[in-house]
Amino acid sequence: MPHLKPAPARAAGLPTVSIITVCFNSARTIGDTLRSVAAQHHANIEHIVIDGGSTDDTLAMVRSAGAHVAQLVSEPDGGIYDAMNKGLARANGDVVGFLNSDDMLAGPDVIGDIARAFATHPTDAVFGNLVFVDQLDVSRTVRYWQATPHTPGACARGWMPPHPTLYVRRDLLQASGGFCLDYRLQADFELILRLFEVQGLRALHLPQVLIRMRMGGATTGSLRNVIRGNLEASRACRRNGFPGGALFIARKLLSRIPQFFAGPGAAIPPQTPHLP
Repeated sequence: MPHLKPAPARAAGLPTVSIITVCFNSARTIGDTLRSVAAQHHANIEHIVIDGGSTDDTLAMVRSAGAHVAQLVSEPDGGIYDAMNKGLARANGDVVGFLNSDDMLAGPDVIGDIARAFATHPTDAVFGNLVFVDQLDVSRTVRYWQATPHTPGACARGWMPPHPTLYVRRDLLQASGGFCLDYRLQADFELILRLFEVQGLRALHLPQVLIRMRMGGATTGSLRNVIRGNLEASRACRRNGFPGGALFIARKLLSRIPQFFAGPGAAIPPQTPHLP
């Protein structure tokens, strides 16, 4: 049976925020994820955990470190994007974001900064910067993803906001139909392409680190998956009326190179608000 708590109440004129975490056999890392949400100063958070039927101690970790969790569902699913769609269907917040079970919010004011950005700007989405951290030592930065503001057509040229930092108005996400399950590795890119380029979503970039992401995810964990993921992204472009092809893939790969040279080096930068 799902574990349910009442949806968060709106306070201080700020939007409620639903954070969806999907997991499967994530006992080693999900405690850090849960604690990063529990530490948030923003009061209006609905944390939804969608578990794929874990056989390790994941559920025990959620129960021990997730007293704040509003909804917990554990059942088999069709993969990460199917689980994300389940979470999206259950979300009640004004704004929705996805926090992976091996990622962490970068500081206790992250969700508050995001909520204030929505409250003070005419925007449909907010995203920020991301640091890739060592799997075992999450204080050590391996790569730094310095996001840039979106410009029309940028996704079709290989641009993408760091997906774990992206928060979107719930009504727009649900109306979009969520993640297309035809894509095993790049359904997040395909959804962002539809939202940003096809539907013309308005997005605001917060120039601060919002997420610490462990290295080794499905899309970057092997050269084979990098190749498959870029081919999927090219197919997503063609499906949505954009050229895709070799030039798109080359631009997408080249856009990642600065992540290895830019940013704060080995330290997580201080998390002070930088609202425009």
